[in-house]
Amino acid sequence: MIILALDTALNAASAAVLDGDRVLASVSHPMERGHQERLAGIARDTMAEAGVGFGALDRIGVTVGPGSFTGLRVGLAFAKGLGLALDIPVVGVGTLEALAASIEAPDLTVAAIDARRGQVYLQIFDRDGPLSPPAGLSVEEARLSVAAYEGRQITPIGSGASLLGIAWGALDLPSVADPVALARLTARAAEPLGRAAPLYLRAPDAKTISERAAAQ
Repeated sequence: MIILALDTALNAASAAVLDGDRVLASVSHPMERGHQERLAGIARDTMAEAGVGFGALDRIGVTVGPGSFTGLRVGLAFAKGLGLALDIPVVGVGTLEALAASIEAPDLTVAAIDARRGQVYLQIFDRDGPLSPPAGLSVEEARLSVAAYEGRQITPIGSGASLLGIAWGALDLPSVADPVALARLTARAAEPLGRAAPLYLRAPDAKTISERAAAQ
């Protein structure tokens, strides 16, 4: 099975191509904005590096959130359009799940994204899968959620890990998911494949004129 994985949920535009267990190509470009202009070229170049044509793909995987509203829409729109053109499934993978899958942890993994405004997007995993659903929490609520697992060996990942009030030590914490991990989650998705839809844990900042008027 040949997989193309795409991630624009956070501060990077990433892609990977897998053929079974074999990594054919993988790239991640740090960027806070500009995903829309870069994603098609990144996908094209990653496929060229992998040495396979788009017609050889069996599935496309894409992060669905939480994350940047604009980044999520860019990734989902591109993945769905490509999947429709190729008539292949598009698999949505949670950003926190992809983050957790990006590292090997002996016990628990805490995936945490700094959501700004004193909030953290948080999900906790053990080696068998998620122990909690993805949630948008205040920093204090997130700290309490992690404290409930006191005594367990916890491995953090994500931009929000430093907000959890735990002395993790001198760790170089990745802030974006490994696209290879995302591709492997895509390959493992069971039939029937889930619908690739955005996972929003907070309402968007932008509002329509009618929404603004109603709030006044």
